[in-house]
Amino acid sequence: MNASTATAEARSGTIDPKEAAHFGRLAAEWWDPKGESAMLHRLNPVRLAYIRAAIDRHWPEAGAARKPLAGRSAIDVGCGAGLLAEPLARLGAQVTALDAAAENVAAAQAHAEAMGLAIDYRNVDVETLEGETFDLVTSMEVIEHVTDPAAFVAALERALSPGGLMLLSTPNRTPISRLMLVEAAERLGQVPRGTHDWHKFLTPEEMTALLKDAGLTVTDTRGIAWDPIKGLHLSDNLALNYLMTVVRG
Repeated sequence: MNASTATAEARSGTIDPKEAAHFGRLAAEWWDPKGESAMLHRLNPVRLAYIRAAIDRHWPEAGAARKPLAGRSAIDVGCGAGLLAEPLARLGAQVTALDAAAENVAAAQAHAEAMGLAIDYRNVDVETLEGETFDLVTSMEVIEHVTDPAAFVAALERALSPGGLMLLSTPNRTPISRLMLVEAAERLGQVPRGTHDWHKFLTPEEMTALLKDAGLTVTDTRGIAWDPIKGLHLSDNLALNYLMTVVRG
């Protein structure tokens, strides 16, 4: 048993210890755009475009500010080695970032320090936070790896400040996602083998119901699609992967 597995098993959160160990083994390659996390590097600009648009809609007073999250707090749940946490910090947020794998947190801390970014990285589960709330809550491609999606969503809701904004993304459970994300991407080395369990993917309807049960409302849903010309891009097609904008109430 490695350290990250032992730590995860000692927690009361919803992260599967096997999942934490799997992603911990990838820590050294998170920041390599040609390594095993290559797909994440292609996905990140698409996510960021959606996130920036959602921030501008939710806090219109920020306008076209270079740092629209200045003076606001953000938490990225399931942060890996910081591919989203660092851009959020550059947008001005005071960022906290959580990951179940100690190896990922160590890699994230080292990279942020090298970039001159102050990010509060923690090797804890969101369910263990005590009374901390954040203006922006993000969790990208995480819910499909947890043992109890409803409990995970409830913990995200508890972390959201009044009037705050939540942004989520996850693969859809469709034949095309099974073909492209599980079969093709893993076989071609764009995603590490064993990353996805297609049966744990959630449809937008299932995700919306979980959020509603937690007192949250989906205000926007957009797909992330792929084609040979555009590559990964925002789309009305939700079949492969989708992003959601969520608020309380």
